Amino acid sequence: MKFRKLGKSGFDVSEIGLGCWQLGGDFGPVSEDRSQRILDAAAKSGINFWDTADVYGGGRSEALIRKYCDGNAPEVFVATKVGRDAELYPDGYTKAKVRINLEGSARRLGVDTLDLVQLHCVPPEILKAGDLLAWMEDFQAEGLIRAFGASVETIDEAMMAASHPGLASLQIIFNLFRQDAIDRLFPVAAANGVGIIVRLPLASGVLGGKMKPGQQFDPSDHRNYNRSGEFFSQGETFSGVPFETALGFVESLRTHLPENMSMAQMAMRWILDYPAVSTVITGASRPEQVLENAGASGLAPLSEELHGKFAEFYRAQIAPSVVVPI
Repeated sequence: MKFRKLGKSGFDVSEIGLGCWQLGGDFGPVSEDRSQRILDAAAKSGINFWDTADVYGGGRSEALIRKYCDGNAPEVFVATKVGRDAELYPDGYTKAKVRINLEGSARRLGVDTLDLVQLHCVPPEILKAGDLLAWMEDFQAEGLIRAFGASVETIDEAMMAASHPGLASLQIIFNLFRQDAIDRLFPVAAANGVGIIVRLPLASGVLGGKMKPGQQFDPSDHRNYNRSGEFFSQGETFSGVPFETALGFVESLRTHLPENMSMAQMAMRWILDYPAVSTVITGASRPEQVLENAGASGLAPLSEELHGKFAEFYRAQIAPSVVVPI
């Protein structure tokens, strides 16, 4: 596993991180035993960046991380999020309420100081107002958090926060289906010492290349109940590309697959070829997936020719099919 600096936080984080949304059950039920085996596979693979949120399973994800850490004491950097629970979202934000949520996360994770707290896709007008970012500075000064960042839905939202002097990181949707950050955001983030955390590198799994037409998902899986953006941004589900259309794109991309590389590894290697990226958080429902994902860090970069082909395919075919703002 290779490591990179996470912006101005100063932390060295693994190029491949672990997304812990699935531990909360939002991709279908995941047993406590399997959750612990997933976390164990991540720790043993050198994955030291674990990303969670206070609303994942109503705190279940954070609690399962604590259980593993209490029994194994891995050297990990745990990032959580605040801002999407019903007491705050969409317009109930106060400093006192945010503090309560942060203290709840610290309690569930069993720490006094949270490593990284990210504003969790808060409404653009709230992010732009700046109060939340100012409160994060205060919580940092008090020692409740070590660093803070923002997780956003669109590049415009990322640009709103990128110039804030205290911001350590931005978590964005970035993958072969969502490439606009390369030209618009990455130069600004680099100039401001902001690390890029990439989520949905496989576009909710479809870029892994194993899904088929008519694929069925558990009723509790957002890929079932949020396929058309019924409950939150459609960009969080298949990166805003209609599922059947996405499957066709994957087959076109598959024709360029290098030898000895899976579709998932190619998709993640493409992301890691951009120096602005600090870490790529990948979810896993099985320990074996963790091992495959971790392997992307050790792969050779893709060729410039292949990058050029993917960029052209995105401009000509994929971007016009994305049904939500990028």
